[in-house]
Amino acid sequence: MSEHQYYEFLAIDRVLDAAAREKLRAISSRARITATSFSNHYEWGDLKADQRDMMRRWFDLHVYVASFNVRRFMIRMPRTALEPSDATPFLGKLDCVDIAISGDDVIVDINLYDFESDDYADDGSKWMAALAPLRTDLIDGDLRLFYLLWLMAVQAELVPGDALEPLPGIGPMTGALDSLADFLLLDPDLVQAAAERQGAAVKPSEVELRGSIEALPNAEKVDLLLRVVEGDGGVTAELRRRFRTRVARSDGQRSAASLLARAGEIAAAREAAEAAAAEAKRRRRMQQEKRERQARLKTLESRGDAVWKQVETEIARRNPSGYDAAAALLSDLRALAHQTKQMAAFDRRIAAIRTRHDSKRKFIERLDALKRQPLA
Repeated sequence: MSEHQYYEFLAIDRVLDAAAREKLRAISSRARITATSFSNHYEWGDLKADQRDMMRRWFDLHVYVASFNVRRFMIRMPRTALEPSDATPFLGKLDCVDIAISGDDVIVDINLYDFESDDYADDGSKWMAALAPLRTDLIDGDLRLFYLLWLMAVQAELVPGDALEPLPGIGPMTGALDSLADFLLLDPDLVQAAAERQGAAVKPSEVELRGSIEALPNAEKVDLLLRVVEGDGGVTAELRRRFRTRVARSDGQRSAASLLARAGEIAAAREAAEAAAAEAKRRRRMQQEKRERQARLKTLESRGDAVWKQVETEIARRNPSGYDAAAALLSDLRALAHQTKQMAAFDRRIAAIRTRHDSKRKFIERLDALKRQPLA
């Protein structure tokens, strides 16, 4: 299998002008470039530019997937919506996540490498559409993206067992969060354990907002309103971040060890349910096979000696398919003889067949295997 790399960049808050597109074209002559995106895949070679630099200059989202087990997801957003310190309680010792300030923006860089995966069919093209909503959610104050990163550290045993979860749960999951969990290769049972409790409210109530705004000094209110009138789109994000509901740690928050234990319980319950379903399916299949065999035996009984003549015809073909067909008929005739208590007559006919065809070694092997089959 050849090497495969997929790069995709997306601009949300801006449109790429002709000059920007010309610079991007200089990076790659094969890339698909639009007014808001850049995408390309490589079987040989790689992108002739720094991904972080492209984010700083032009883009708000980036996905990178390589067949040699590397995945990268970057988000750029206004610093008014997120400060690096907002994510500190979530990240701990994770070295695959970097949050850096870039002018008035902040870039969240998730870079996975050397992980174990056998999903060779992943060409990377599905991830941008699946993960893009996370940027809007993060700007709106939903920090559960970082909870999933914390959960990745829990899974990798980088978090002490007595460490409390940074939010009181992550439920209810969204499609984008589910996709990120898949992208991060998180254990689905661990994610389900975390999602059994609802996470912190991502938006304050109207009463809380009103109270917070009323408490602002008049001069600050005027400044904020002026910024809105002047078209400053960062005001909303800034206010949401300022008024974001903070959930204090409490006895209700679970430890990393308890989440892992609960994931184990979920896995055991799922495996038991899967085993029960498989057993039920096996029983249904056996019942169906029994009904089908009984129908065949009834047909064989009505045909009488014609079946034995067909056995001889199949043997005379002197090839594997003929021997298999003859053995299958003899298996059904044996079952019919057992049901009708005519095993002695069946054995005599089998002995005669063996004598007549003793030189056909492959067929005799099938006869010997038939004799070893248990009678139902």
